[in-house]
Amino acid sequence: MSENVSETIQKKSKLKITTADIVVVALSAAVLAVCSWIYIPMTVEITLQTFAVFTIAGIFGAKRATLAVLVYILLGAIGVPVLAGMQGGIDKIIGATGGYILGFIFIALFVGFASDRFERRTMPLLIAMLLGLVVCYAFGTVWYMFVYAQSTGPVGLGTVMGWCVIPFIIPDCVKIACALMVSKRVGKYVKF
Repeated sequence: MSENVSETIQKKSKLKITTADIVVVALSAAVLAVCSWIYIPMTVEITLQTFAVFTIAGIFGAKRATLAVLVYILLGAIGVPVLAGMQGGIDKIIGATGGYILGFIFIALFVGFASDRFERRTMPLLIAMLLGLVVCYAFGTVWYMFVYAQSTGPVGLGTVMGWCVIPFIIPDCVKIACALMVSKRVGKYVKF
């Protein structure tokens, strides 16, 4: 009986948000904003946003990383200039490229889960980063096609892949390699 009570208390303590969680989420959202301001303009900008999400999730886990991404998205939606090019506003979130921004939630969940469950081991983190990126690409591409079709007219999957995915595969793989290295090196010093 006392084991069940102990397990219940442990589960509840994992669900609550601590002061440390709030600090980590706030700082992570700020790092994500700074990384979004470093970009190369294209149809869809090449930024360090995905690097930041991979790294934050790899170091801090699913709960903190997902909350940080949600805070970042909400700040962008209300107009705080945290998005690429120091922009903000709901139009950026619901616009054609907004699906890729919302896709960061999937990256945070996949990578954070792997970090939490497998204690930042290399292969699970790498697989989670790749899987999260693929889901982000898929979600963002479908979103882009839908929004683009509403404003301009239908566009083919191959065309959107050429605009929004293919040019970013190599840069995103480099970001994954760097984020994996940073997550493993910095993560061993982070204890909560």
